[in-house]
Amino acid sequence: MLYSVLIYDSEATVEALEPEEDRSRLARHVALQKNLRDDGALGPVARLMPSTAAVTLRNGGEKAITLDGPFAETKEQLVGFYIIECKSLEEALDRARQLPLDSGSLEVRPIRWYEPGIL
Repeated sequence: MLYSVLIYDSEATVEALEPEEDRSRLARHVALQKNLRDDGALGPVARLMPSTAAVTLRNGGEKAITLDGPFAETKEQLVGFYIIECKSLEEALDRARQLPLDSGSLEVRPIRWYEPGIL
């Protein structure tokens, strides 16, 4: 089954990391990615640009309204994600525990595959 590992953190905290701390955190990501790749369980991985680079589409009736930036009022933002293949939620949680968690949070969520025309 596929699982998403959504990485939430304060963008201000992430951007303020000293280069050595950022490299240390990224090294843990690289180690997990190697393990997942070796097991054939690694899907897409992304480190997202800051939310200030985002554009939001909102329902505007007949035509979507385009707004600069995100508008969720949260202390943490989605800063990255993994898609991994695991046999169980417990395995997905064990994999996610390998990621740095000095701040922020990780959300592990099963993915329900959707493809139009396929039930």
